[in-house]
Amino acid sequence: MQIRVRFFASLREEVGAADRLLELAAPVTVSDVWRQATRMTPPANLLCACNHAYTDWDAPVNDGDEVAFFPPVTGG
Repeated sequence: MQIRVRFFASLREEVGAADRLLELAAPVTVSDVWRQATRMTPPANLLCACNHAYTDWDAPVNDGDEVAFFPPVTGG
């Protein structure tokens, strides 16, 4: 199955890409997508979303889904 992975803010520089297209065998979770896309330990407080909705690391990912990772945002 094909998954689009997007990286935002400082993660873009850490990973070295804004997005990647992965071919993975099902079943897949958000955590599996991170490991396959980066080969890195996730930073503390990393946020994840699947198809534009916040999700948990153990959420299932389906063919054609978009998974995004980004650091927490602060502001005032």
